[in-house]
Amino acid sequence: MEEYLIDIINFFFLAFSITLFGMYLFTALLSIMEINRYKNKNYNFYYRSMLAFPKLPSVSIIAPAYNEEKTIVENIKCLLSVQYVEYDIIIVNDGSKDNTLARIIEHFELIKVNKAYTKHIECAEIRGIYQSKNKAYSNLIVVDKENGGKSDALNAGINISQKDLFLAIDVDCIIEPDAILKMVKPFVDDSKHIVIASGGVIRIANSCEVTDGRITKVNYPDNFWAKFQVLEYCRAFTLGRMAWSKLNGLLIISGAFGLFDRRRVLKVGGYDTSSVGEDLELVVRLRKYMHEVEKKKYKVAFIPDPLCWTEVPETYKVLSKQRNRWTRGAIDTIKKHRNMFFNKKYGIIGIASYPYWVFYEWLTPIIEFFGIIFLLFFIIWGAISWQIAMIVLLFVMTFSTLFSSIALFIEAYTYQKYKGFSYLLQSFLFIFLEMFIYQPVNMLFSLSGNFDYFFRKNSKGWGNMTRKGFLVKEEETIN
Repeated sequence: MEEYLIDIINFFFLAFSITLFGMYLFTALLSIMEINRYKNKNYNFYYRSMLAFPKLPSVSIIAPAYNEEKTIVENIKCLLSVQYVEYDIIIVNDGSKDNTLARIIEHFELIKVNKAYTKHIECAEIRGIYQSKNKAYSNLIVVDKENGGKSDALNAGINISQKDLFLAIDVDCIIEPDAILKMVKPFVDDSKHIVIASGGVIRIANSCEVTDGRITKVNYPDNFWAKFQVLEYCRAFTLGRMAWSKLNGLLIISGAFGLFDRRRVLKVGGYDTSSVGEDLELVVRLRKYMHEVEKKKYKVAFIPDPLCWTEVPETYKVLSKQRNRWTRGAIDTIKKHRNMFFNKKYGIIGIASYPYWVFYEWLTPIIEFFGIIFLLFFIIWGAISWQIAMIVLLFVMTFSTLFSSIALFIEAYTYQKYKGFSYLLQSFLFIFLEMFIYQPVNMLFSLSGNFDYFFRKNSKGWGNMTRKGFLVKEEETIN
């Protein structure tokens, strides 16, 4: 009986590992083909030519801000310099307790105005709306409101906006000048589908040099934890989301940078303020709406160009809070939309995307944890030999190294944002360190997120992201 039970456990972990590695290989190959297709299609396309198009959708950039005094001015400068025809910037000060609002008012010469808007979506009380006396900042709108969290701040911005599309962005992000043009392109050139949202690649701005709100020099992060996240983001965006976009099964657009059809977001009631995974939950709800109500061919697009740069956590404590929240957000969305699980009514979303999130995004860290426990127990008990254990470990390490190396190769071959021999050397070093340091702690962060979600009453909190601030260089004056 004991041997039979051991055989069942071994078969389960073996089958799960094979399907997991198989999914990783499948998405990697699909991503490589899709990135190659995208590059061939857009290599000679001059995005600034879109500025002459007779009718481009108007865009509101909505950026919630909470205690962002260190970087707020630089970030707004960046947003003001993007290349687009008809757009405005809506900064939503979500009850900051520092000098965020005061810094904006002083630097951009703001005054309080009486601006009419319709409260389509419930949100916390808006205390005031500000615009600039300086005509150079005529498209800047600042909303001051009671604290309600990121989702609530985005909903307030959607209420104020009167544009066709809105770009939800973290205020600490720095976007490329042509980012909106690239994000809007799927909305105007896809004749077969209604594009309801688009997302782009996010890269890490830690240790990069910023001048006048622009990334002027891309540096590999100095910080230990940020180096791991370069690898992580590279894999997630390059070898993950591109594949699901190709299959039209993408379920998430990063909350730090996503463009949405405002009218349809209003139809589904805006962001869910009860969820801490607002980015995932909104995309899933929009997809359900398109299947259940409009029943038309639609698409969530993904742009593989690096379009947005963000500051990532540099301490274990802040990183753990962020990943804990991500886990809770994923579980919350999975529970709320569980009727999609293997439901062919929702097409590839129900058959593939949603089950993938359940098994490989939510449950994988839990299964990994118990797999390690069982492996150690079997070795101590003598049910498995050290030799077999070492072969399994070697296989996992080889696959992990290969997978990460492919992501780095694609990054170097296609975009070349990080340069130099030192970067490559450190990257390959951190591929090995990741297996013994970063992946285990990420597993622990996920486990803590599961524990907090199911066993702690106050598990809805966001947790503050402490900013170090960018390495800002003043622009040189030429006499």
